[in-house]
Amino acid sequence: MLRSEPSSIEPNQDGSHLTPEEIPEASSGSVDIQEEINCLEEMILASPRIPLTRRTLVDEEKLLDQLDYIRLSLPTAFQEAAEIIAQKEEILLEAEEYGQQIVDAAQAKRAQILDENDIIRQAEQEASEMRRKVQQECDAMLQATLEEIDRKRRQSQQELEQMHTKAIAEAEAIAQGADEYADNVLENIEQHLNDMLRIIRNGRQQLQPDVSSGRHLPPPKKK
Repeated sequence: MLRSEPSSIEPNQDGSHLTPEEIPEASSGSVDIQEEINCLEEMILASPRIPLTRRTLVDEEKLLDQLDYIRLSLPTAFQEAAEIIAQKEEILLEAEEYGQQIVDAAQAKRAQILDENDIIRQAEQEASEMRRKVQQECDAMLQATLEEIDRKRRQSQQELEQMHTKAIAEAEAIAQGADEYADNVLENIEQHLNDMLRIIRNGRQQLQPDVSSGRHLPPPKKK
């Protein structure tokens, strides 16, 4: 069964395990969670099968290591999402700066044409309306991004729990199949031994009358 706590393991060639900071992909580049899940599926499909059954022998250590690696990779995916949010915030700041530039331009124009009060008021209203629209759009984008991050997090957690349950069920099924196979082998051996014992008893029973009759024969006469 899976480990109860996420262990920071990534197997080395010598059998030791890496810490999360030592994992190359998780620390230096983007990690494709879907690709890692596909690798996990390929690991299960590539495992040897028990003859005459639909059961698969899965290397438990490799399976657990891959699941732990996916867990360790999730923070990287969250970090990428945080970077996207930061970019959205930068866009929002740029939009605000752009709106401020429009306001400044309108104020400069008002200074140039003090007598055209209607034009100045219209420019200010347009700048304020534009800034409000930009703010609304950025807020909507930010909210959508946060909802997508939460959805992906819950989806990843659900997939991990499903894989956990499936792995346990397959392991139990494999163990049950192995017990049944061993019981069948022992039953066949027992049957063969019983057949051999029956043959031996029959042979002894056939020999016993001859031995008994030989005991009552008179001794040979001396010449």
